[in-house]
Amino acid sequence: MTVTRVLPFRPPCLQLPARLAGLSLALLKATALEVAILAGHLLLYPSGIAQERRVAAELPPPDAPRLPAERRPPVVLLHGFIDNRSVFVLLRRSLAQHAGQHVESLNYSPLTCDIRTAAELLGRHIEEICERTGHHQVDIVGHSLGGLIARYYAQRLGGDERVRTLVTLGTPHEGTRVVPLADAHPIVRQMRPGSDVIEELREPAPGCRTRFVSFWSDLDQLMAPLETACVNHPDLIAQNVRVSGIGHLALPVHPAVAAGIRQALDMPASGTPATGAETGLTVA
Repeated sequence: MTVTRVLPFRPPCLQLPARLAGLSLALLKATALEVAILAGHLLLYPSGIAQERRVAAELPPPDAPRLPAERRPPVVLLHGFIDNRSVFVLLRRSLAQHAGQHVESLNYSPLTCDIRTAAELLGRHIEEICERTGHHQVDIVGHSLGGLIARYYAQRLGGDERVRTLVTLGTPHEGTRVVPLADAHPIVRQMRPGSDVIEELREPAPGCRTRFVSFWSDLDQLMAPLETACVNHPDLIAQNVRVSGIGHLALPVHPAVAAGIRQALDMPASGTPATGAETGLTVA
């Protein structure tokens, strides 16, 4: 006689693969970290409302020697939507301590309603920084919307002459579909897939000299789809770095990401377009 063993019925909800269970735990940890970072950032926010104080530009005499070309260019930090320079407190300290790099944080107005206008204003700031510091180029680190503004400047307004390397953190390069109700704000509409700004960034950019390094998180709840935070353009020198284990707000704060940014800024800017080049960074 053949004995048939009847296995107990397990509902589909209990048959989740281990990797999905692991993902849920990682998402829970990342969300808890996001909440903690948000709480800390709200405390620091008032300190970053005013523009950073800067030393007035002092023009060198005509016969003064130029700064050595091998010196590191200044690093400009550009915050995201409805934010200010206080988001970069930890990253700024990390970069300033690394080989003595000169670091400046810029605020753009919370009333900014157009990415193109913000990019033009960024260009004027960059010219002033180059004049004041004696450098021909700068590096930029942009979080979220800040990265999109900086990319527009470098790619569409001739800013590739001034921007050596642009590092973006959770920037919607292809547009994000998250929070449809936020479309009431015009600059949010410009960050949507298919917007005029996103379509302009899809256009050919032959000879663009800026090197792009995009850090994107696999748990970023503000990027929909997640891969929208990657730079995929055939004419651009681009590298995409996948960050595993943290969310959107943690990108400019986490020490492992800061180390990755320092490494990206240490690399030479020369190269050829390398769309799709990707590396990984696990932080949790």
